[in-house]
Amino acid sequence: MRCGISTPIVTLAGRRPEWEHAAGLPEVSTVARTADRLGFEFLTCPDHVAVPPGLARGERFYDPLATFSYLAALTERIRFLPYVLVLPFYHPLELAKRYGTLDLLSGGRLTLGLGIGNLREEFDLLGVPFGDRGPRADDALRALRASLSGGVVSYHGPYYDFADLVIDPHAVQERVPLWIGGHSERALRRAITLADGWAPAPVQFRGPDATRLKDMLTRAEAPSGFDVVMSPQRPLDPMTEPEATCEAVHAAAEAGATVLNLSVRHRSLDHYLEQLTAFAELPAS
Repeated sequence: MRCGISTPIVTLAGRRPEWEHAAGLPEVSTVARTADRLGFEFLTCPDHVAVPPGLARGERFYDPLATFSYLAALTERIRFLPYVLVLPFYHPLELAKRYGTLDLLSGGRLTLGLGIGNLREEFDLLGVPFGDRGPRADDALRALRASLSGGVVSYHGPYYDFADLVIDPHAVQERVPLWIGGHSERALRRAITLADGWAPAPVQFRGPDATRLKDMLTRAEAPSGFDVVMSPQRPLDPMTEPEATCEAVHAAAEAGATVLNLSVRHRSLDHYLEQLTAFAELPAS
């Protein structure tokens, strides 16, 4: 199974190990170089502008564009996955230009993770309407697809309308992969009709949640080549529990995953890097 990593340090949410609180760019760079060398598919970075103090999902959120632009110069093959951009915060032409430039500078290593967002306080702070964010995001996805990889672009929709505009530079990939975040049937339908993959919330790979996801995928009749990106609800431990880690990867595949977004138990930077190495050496990886 293809596997990327849920990058530590760039977000602090939940019970993160203490070392991450004091870590910064040198440690992120070391993680990126190591993941690149070991053959992992992507790095992640979240997207929040400003959040209320004490938010359960965390307070630290590195900016994905700035972070990935720096890491692109330090790595050779690993891809960059904003996980996920809150699509209603941005005009699609803004995303096409900014992330298209990142795709160019990285040599075509962009995968865009996109979602509609659910933190109303942040929408209100930025002056972005919250109630119609779903249909507005759908229109933005169509406009983004029309403009992300093109030179002279046009699009006509209910929310976004433009014609014969030049975007230069733009993405060098002919079709930048778009993965849609969200756990609902609506998010899956949006992913199948408007994108290339689906990234539901973290789940246990065996049990009712995994069964529900598998049933949703079966009913939705996802097309060939459609990516399903699953994240473990609890970090894996490939060093001390290699068999359980292999079983978890197999269980994710049985639930319909084609891509794993890996998180591992760790107590220090060195331990984290050792866990990545141990996972990369597993037969299931």
